Amino acid sequence: MSDTTARPDPLSWTCPAPVRDRPRVVMGHGGGGAMSAELIEQVVLPGLGGPVRAALTDSAVVELGGARIAFSTDSFVVRPLFFPGGSIGDLAVNGTVNDLAMSGARAAFLSCGLILEEGVELDTVSRVAEALGAAARAAGVRVVTGDTKVVESGHGDGVYINTSGIGLIPAGVDLRPERVTPGDVVVVSGAIGVHGVAIMSERENLRFETGIESDCAALGGLVDAMLSVTPDLHVLRDPTRGGLAASLNEIAAASGCGVVVRERSVPVPQPVAGACAMLGLDPMYVANEGKLVAFVPREHADAVLAAMRAHPLGREAAVIGEAVTDHPGMVVARTGLGGTRVVDMPMGEQLPRIC
Repeated sequence: MSDTTARPDPLSWTCPAPVRDRPRVVMGHGGGGAMSAELIEQVVLPGLGGPVRAALTDSAVVELGGARIAFSTDSFVVRPLFFPGGSIGDLAVNGTVNDLAMSGARAAFLSCGLILEEGVELDTVSRVAEALGAAARAAGVRVVTGDTKVVESGHGDGVYINTSGIGLIPAGVDLRPERVTPGDVVVVSGAIGVHGVAIMSERENLRFETGIESDCAALGGLVDAMLSVTPDLHVLRDPTRGGLAASLNEIAAASGCGVVVRERSVPVPQPVAGACAMLGLDPMYVANEGKLVAFVPREHADAVLAAMRAHPLGREAAVIGEAVTDHPGMVVARTGLGGTRVVDMPMGEQLPRIC
């Protein structure tokens, strides 16, 4: 790390877990971990009149006119708006496209809602819109409707974006954590932790010997390649907020299976490993925006892995573990020294505002 004029404050990089019965929202409620789930299950869903325990997946699968449709919505509040490897515009498209892809759907249409802060430069809005349009064209999805609102100066952070998307799910595809069975192979599509570290380095003016760029990308094509091998994938998840650890814990809890991860098999690039070691972070909990984790029946694992590695977004795909009958609902990692550690669901948020 090079010297900078204003030294970053490490305390600003972590949101400590607050007391669980606090009466107000804290940053940890947006971290994608246990606090986020509690907020939804204990406050939001009861208010909506829904079940206390609902299927809290990235997209809903509904039937309409005999077709199975995936429907998803997401909001993006990242700071800064532009970062190495992407922008809030890229995130707004790719994040929703990927949520649909995790249901096996190829995104067809998106909506886009812009919330602009009074005083933001029109050139900034134009750059965001251009990035959003370019990402939509690259993902093969059309933005067909939208909305714009403006809030008073000091009541926003330049630009916030909400996108919703719909896509069709092919016949025979049934991706949900309840289908996970002991013996399933756990595969990740590439190196983890890149997006979170890229955001942090830009936000806090950190400089590392090797540049780190966000992995932000649309994963629809990679999912298509995997499904072309077999539609019998059990579950897919893009490990964004809360990182790989949160996704694995959510799948373990919903499936009732245990998950064992071989720590040394998890691909962590050296710049990410170095940054996390310096800052006291665990790469397993750092956000990604262009990676997926898959639970694949063992008999299809080799062929699916080969198809992933043949795709540009899956060249570094690796088998990192398996689903087991032991310790149901729990994720454990086998360390390089032969020990075992529990990989818990994150409580707060290591890096606030990463998407």
